[in-house]
This record gives sequence, structure tokens and C-alpha cells, in this order.
Amino acid sequence: QVQLEESGGGSVQAGGSARLSCTASGLSFDAYSMGWFRQAPGKEREGVSCIGFDRNTWYADSVKGRFTISRDNAKNTLYLQMNSLKPEDTAMYYCAAVRTFSSVRGCWDVDGDWGKGTQVTVSS
Repeated sequence: QVQLEESGGGSVQAGGSARLSCTASGLSFDAYSMGWFRQAPGKEREGVSCIGFDRNTWYADSVKGRFTISRDNAKNTLYLQMNSLKPEDTAMYYCAAVRTFSSVRGCWDVDGDWGKGTQVTVSS
């Protein structure tokens, strides 16, 4: 059973940075594509960034140039480095193992349950 645990969120001022981590268990991590998603109050969950098992990446237009996704297969850990944060980045952030990845369209078809998420709050 896939288990994911996100960490690293918190309160940050606009223009600041934060690094999210996601530790995975119950899967062959290096064989999976992984993604970061977020959900703001009153909005649907949206894809933020994805990384394939081959380390190809995809970013939502809203975060391109500011966020960087990476993975450490030896540690079964996914990262999201977030720079130049904006108030509109405020959301609960989730990671997920995904069955489908496209460097053009993103990632979808989540395998297993979502983690509890980690809250990122950006103040102006």
C-alpha cells in the first residue's frame, strides 16, 4: 500500500522560499512518476509539478521559473523547492504517485491514497 508523508510547509512572506518533502513507502519509488498538487480553500485540487521516473519534469504555468521538483530515489523522497512565493501559492500541498506522466500535460491517475498534505501560507 502506497503511503506518503508531506512536510516542510509553514508560513512564509511573499518573495520568500520553502522546501517541501514527501517521503514515500509501500512502492518501488524509483519506478514511479511523482507529482505535487495543491488545493486552496474553495478551489479544486490542481497539479503543480511532476517528475517522471526518468526525471523529466512538468510545471504548471503559474509556477514555472519559481518552483523546482526533484527526487532522491535512494531516500524514497520527493522535493519541491519553492522560490519567489506569492500569496496565490497559499494552499495545502500534496504529493502523489501517479501512473501517467507527460512532460507537456502534467501527471494524473493517482496510485493509492493521498497523504495528509502540508499547508503553505504566503502572506503579503
